[in-house]
Amino acid sequence: MTFGQKLAFCRKEQRLSQAEIGKRPGVNGDIVGKYERDEMKPSIDTAKKLADAMEVSLDHLVGDAELKILDKKTMQRLEDIERLPEEDKNNIFYTLDNLIKAAKLKSL
Repeated sequence: MTFGQKLAFCRKEQRLSQAEIGKRPGVNGDIVGKYERDEMKPSIDTAKKLADAMEVSLDHLVGDAELKILDKKTMQRLEDIERLPEEDKNNIFYTLDNLIKAAKLKSL
């Protein structure tokens, strides 16, 4: 996906208009449309402001990854876990793995 496609996808996923997303970082909605159509490329500062406005990482908008990038709250949680001692991390991930497994079984 191109930068513009990712920008449009994130914006639509949040049910925002181009004008609404443009207001957040102070970028004109018409310019957001040009970014989405890949007619223009934003400066790195503007791209960062757009990413922040949509609560996604800049890497998601400009990187090669096709996966959905986690929102900032989820990223913060993962960073908090990463700073814990190894034993605590293992316990959290063990618990999380079991909760995920249970949720998958429940949805079958």
